[in-house]
Amino acid sequence: MRPSLHPDFLRLPIAHRAFHDAGSRRPENSLPAIRAAIREGYGIEIDLQPSADGQAMVFHDDDLDRLTYDTGAVAGRSMAELQRIRVRSSPEPIPTLRQVLAEVAGRVPLLIEIKDQSGVMGPTNGVLEAAAASALQGYDGPVALMSFNPSSVAHMARLAPEIPRGLTTFAFPASEFPADMGPELNAHREALAAIADFDAVEASFISHHWRDLDRPRVAELKAQGAAVLCWTIRSTEEEAAARRIAQNITFEGYPAAQS
Repeated sequence: MRPSLHPDFLRLPIAHRAFHDAGSRRPENSLPAIRAAIREGYGIEIDLQPSADGQAMVFHDDDLDRLTYDTGAVAGRSMAELQRIRVRSSPEPIPTLRQVLAEVAGRVPLLIEIKDQSGVMGPTNGVLEAAAASALQGYDGPVALMSFNPSSVAHMARLAPEIPRGLTTFAFPASEFPADMGPELNAHREALAAIADFDAVEASFISHHWRDLDRPRVAELKAQGAAVLCWTIRSTEEEAAARRIAQNITFEGYPAAQS
């Protein structure tokens, strides 16, 4: 089963980590940034990390240091503990996926990225994926799931087969992996760069790095009917270049124009 993206995912520019601006007290992945994106009529991209008790938290980093006034691993704190930690520049704490779903309530498309938990885009225990699937039960707004890690996308294919899923992709340079990478891990890295798992996980779209959109594999997938999104656009000039190939953009740092 390969469900297709809702048409709004190809129509509305997608605000990266929501429509964030720390100077306006709406930091990335925060509820104020979510509300701002809804007001402006943008699609929303968010990130998920797990709490210690297996709940899906809307947060990009795997540690608290950059984005909060606390320190340590996100996965080392319970949901209740994380809900007491305020996001920097925001009056509100780290939200749960359930809170974001209640806030969005189907008004704009929601693109959810499941962050890799393996460190090498390899096999994952499925805890975060199960939490995401549980939170999404009964949600009837336009939503899609993606991950850099094909293992996560494969979990979602089993847990929530009705939700469109895709791969977040780029060139996967060796610098992104351990320095002592052996032949097996290097082969895995090359498979990631080749987007080799697209059919195996029954993906319907990719979100590819915009500077690498001229990769032949991107053209091949697009010709086969895959939707092509891209990340992360930061100017109107970058947007114009990306839209020559991509059907939609994920953007931040400027107000993307709406058609």
